Amino acid sequence: MIVFDKVTKKYPLGNTALDEVSFEIEDNELVFLVGPSGAGKTTIIKLILQEFRPSSGSIIVDDLDITERGFRNVSALRQSLGIVFQDFKILQDKNIFENIALSLRVLDKRDLDTRSQVKEVLKLVGLSEKERVFPVQLSAGELQRVAIARAIIGDRKIILADEPTGNLDPKTSWEIMRIFKKLEGKKTIIIATHNTDIVNSFQKRVLVVKDGKLIKDHRKGKYEI
Repeated sequence: MIVFDKVTKKYPLGNTALDEVSFEIEDNELVFLVGPSGAGKTTIIKLILQEFRPSSGSIIVDDLDITERGFRNVSALRQSLGIVFQDFKILQDKNIFENIALSLRVLDKRDLDTRSQVKEVLKLVGLSEKERVFPVQLSAGELQRVAIARAIIGDRKIILADEPTGNLDPKTSWEIMRIFKKLEGKKTIIIATHNTDIVNSFQKRVLVVKDGKLIKDHRKGKYEI
């Protein structure tokens, strides 16, 4: 479960990124986070990642209050989260197998586990034949598949996706979303997106953020700002 309780984030120059935002996301729930640019979507994801702390309020991730003054285990928190970025963040000097395996090795898994698990996630994202290929040889859609594989390997329970289809054409965007559909009900997934068609078609829970405030929370929602 992820819980935001009256979370406010203010920056040093006085700008308010979030203003007393509260919500609860259940285990294995798929949620879309929508709103105009600068609304606070990425701030929510960065707060979960503990890239910075809120100015006030509390955040619970898997029963841990990560905003508690004594919380120090940021590394373990980040290792438990799978992150999918708009710009992929794939290491260009490593092949696809190595990119994905690196995400697993930070969890201190044995080499035998590494090989079998990498093959398993590559099959899930439709890249079984690409494990020895380098990133420069892949399309944008394939690179995003690698990013998703890297995020889900190691049985991570929570997936945070920040504009995962932002750099992709419509057809490829739907192919990527079909992967998330396969994961639905198995992992907690938060997808920040501007893609109206995808949000409306999924008809899943939608959190609408505008000017740092949570203005709507629809269980079977659509894209509204």
